[in-house]
Amino acid sequence: MIDLLPNFPENVVAICCRGRVSKADYDSVLIPAVENALKKHEKVRIYYEIASDFAGFDPGAMFEDFKVGMGHLTRWERIALVADVEWIRHATQLFSVITPGETKLFPTSQAKEARAWIAA
Repeated sequence: MIDLLPNFPENVVAICCRGRVSKADYDSVLIPAVENALKKHEKVRIYYEIASDFAGFDPGAMFEDFKVGMGHLTRWERIALVADVEWIRHATQLFSVITPGETKLFPTSQAKEARAWIAA
């Protein structure tokens, strides 16, 4: 499941992934939020939090994540990933090399700092 998080600036799409994340979660939550933000802003920031009860991505969800990221590659200004899941941290770090915006990884214990950084 993907939840939109409140209390972020308008140019920040803030989400939290909990439990099992499906393609339907991307289609109904994340993609509309990203498209709405991109209509209003030239550059968008993403706050991406992985909750402690995260159980993984369905294969279709992983493909949607890749499509969203690559489809708007030049429009990402900042990406904050808050996670303790090592494979997600490594994958994000790997893709940060081709992402023109700034990407920063935070452990879940530093979620407050991540929120401040993405909003600054």
